[in-house]
Amino acid sequence: MTNLTSQQFVLKDGYRLGYAEYGDLHGDPLFYCHGFPASRLEAQIIDAAAKRNRWHLIAVDRPGYGLSDFKPGRCMLDWPDNVAELANALDLSPFSLLGISGGGPYVLACAWKIPAYLRGVGIVNGLGPVYESWAAHDMKWPARLGFGLAKRASWLLPLVYGGIVAQALYWFPRVTQSLLTISAPKADSLVLKRPDIEAFLLASMREALHKGPQGALLDFKLYAHPWGFRLEDIRLKIHLWQGEADATVPASHARYLEKILPSAQAQYFPDEGHFSLPINYMDNILGALKEMQASPELSL
Repeated sequence: MTNLTSQQFVLKDGYRLGYAEYGDLHGDPLFYCHGFPASRLEAQIIDAAAKRNRWHLIAVDRPGYGLSDFKPGRCMLDWPDNVAELANALDLSPFSLLGISGGGPYVLACAWKIPAYLRGVGIVNGLGPVYESWAAHDMKWPARLGFGLAKRASWLLPLVYGGIVAQALYWFPRVTQSLLTISAPKADSLVLKRPDIEAFLLASMREALHKGPQGALLDFKLYAHPWGFRLEDIRLKIHLWQGEADATVPASHARYLEKILPSAQAQYFPDEGHFSLPINYMDNILGALKEMQASPELSL
């Protein structure tokens, strides 16, 4: 890894945030919220598109992932303050914000708490409020099991997903990749078999867990409980992109967000999946964010 992809910033509370920079370093700032479990290295997948669209991409490890220190007891609404502090230190405020999959709730937390910092805001195949039973029920059984445990018996999470499971994900990430390919829709299977995409995703997953599973386990718990803010109170424009063939985060999540967010704009792609949509359409997504940042006003 180069210095640009393995940087750290010390927050006022003494904890360290790991971050990476991609794209055009002279372009407009775009902070990136990675998926689950993943890391700042996930953003390498969109590096080329960020360069073409003149975005300066800053991908930040959430606490416990990658180079970021684990913060016991953190809540989802701590994240906007961390991002704002880093943006101020880098002199990159205001900025746009993009989240993918499990990064979606953290984007929404930022839109609720630090709207003055934000310009264009987008979420791709974003996880919905799985603390509500319908949202978890619409997902595959492993996700239902995980979020059910996180909600009702979080003490079991380390037993089920920690230990040997986390070690297997770290030491043998290709096994996970193979399982994703087997159960994925056609569009996802095609992109997951690409050597470049496989390399990016495997590196991101290994980096996510190299300090252990604590960050991912806490994320599991935070997703499965109320996030600390009401979605209907978010007034900033939010653009949603969703693959209709997504077998990981179902399209029902995006439809719910489109309905409950006061100023949401959603675009659905009938044949795209969880991985294929951000890979195949990132130029379109980043282009739309460019247009959004010109008029990010709050809805009335």
